[in-house]
Amino acid sequence: MKAVMLVRHGSHAELGRVLSGRSEIALDPRGRAEAEALVDGLEGTPIASLHASPRRRARETIAPLAERRGLAVRAAPALDEIDFGAFAGREFDALQGNADWDRWNAERATARCPGGETMAEAAARATGYLLALADADFPALCVTHCDIIRGIVAEQTGRGFGAMFELDCDPASVTSFAIEGERLRPVSINRRFR
Repeated sequence: MKAVMLVRHGSHAELGRVLSGRSEIALDPRGRAEAEALVDGLEGTPIASLHASPRRRARETIAPLAERRGLAVRAAPALDEIDFGAFAGREFDALQGNADWDRWNAERATARCPGGETMAEAAARATGYLLALADADFPALCVTHCDIIRGIVAEQTGRGFGAMFELDCDPASVTSFAIEGERLRPVSINRRFR
């Protein structure tokens, strides 16, 4: 079986307040503790390769695991955060009532972030990356971002991007998939180690 674990990066100071997007914000102390708990929680779990979004918070989340396992981390731009365009860096409270923001959240399947990408584009690039991994890369562990993980789960289960907000994806949680042909079948969602 080709197994893939998608990990959301750990906590940072803007979590839940600011749409950080593709910023280079670092993990905060809680996020660093979550990254260490992830290493301990995955003890004994086979991992053949490590992959990470190029964002600093993703690299910092995977670093303790890479050190413990003695594995190199492949930078994976396809696992990057959604390009939120004009929304990036803004506080969520300030976005409320913005017509483009409301449309983005109501029509995730088709709406485009102003100056950014659609949810479908973001999910397709990440899914394509996972499906293109070589047999020797499995089991693979990839650190990415909340909406990338939720988007893949929603799409691959046939629920559609509108169901994304029904899915939990906590910082440093693991969502596991089995690759079956050209599909990713969710095996477990939002597994946490604390």
